[in-house]
Amino acid sequence: MADYIPGPDASFQVWQTQFVTYANANLAALGLTAPDMAPITAGQTGWNTAFPAHVAAVNAAKLAKQNKDEARAAYVAAIRPLVRRLQASPQVTDGEKAALGITVRQEPTPIGPPTTTPVIAIECGNRLQQTLRFTDSATPGRKGKPAGALGVEIWNKIGTTPPAGENDLRFVAVDTSAPYVMNFDSADAGKNNYVWMRWISPTGERGPWSEQAAAPIAA
Repeated sequence: MADYIPGPDASFQVWQTQFVTYANANLAALGLTAPDMAPITAGQTGWNTAFPAHVAAVNAAKLAKQNKDEARAAYVAAIRPLVRRLQASPQVTDGEKAALGITVRQEPTPIGPPTTTPVIAIECGNRLQQTLRFTDSATPGRKGKPAGALGVEIWNKIGTTPPAGENDLRFVAVDTSAPYVMNFDSADAGKNNYVWMRWISPTGERGPWSEQAAAPIAA
């Protein structure tokens, strides 16, 4: 059952005024006397002092918050250009920036060239097609390229004799995830596909060559 006394203060203010006014005007009809209303009158006096003070304090707090927010916005607007100037100044050290409590920009750590090599496996299940799978020499049992590598460079030579060196190779592709499927012309059937690979970093730095892998091209 809902309480007859309103919860919100503003509603309570209207209700209590009506309650006390009617009761005082109709004491006899209600079977009341002035002493019966004495504690009510005392309570109303306390409320009529406290409630307006509270309303004034709330309004003052709202105004104070608005003034605070506006002052902070103006303050921050003055700070930011100065900080941009300090950030751009070559004479302001990182230590001084840290002491000021402003951002100390971190220089990215160079990735450097890969140091490991791909481990190649060639699958020859389809005619004129080979599937190249590769893992990393540091973690040969786990799929995936090493940390910091963009992908793998794939080079090959098609023929009957292995390449004597990298000058005999042709570039095939950069692959970012195994496997890589190679397709061949019918004229290549029966020849060997010699494959070399090496990891490449996002900045284009290349790691060492893998061991050569080779497999005949199925006709």
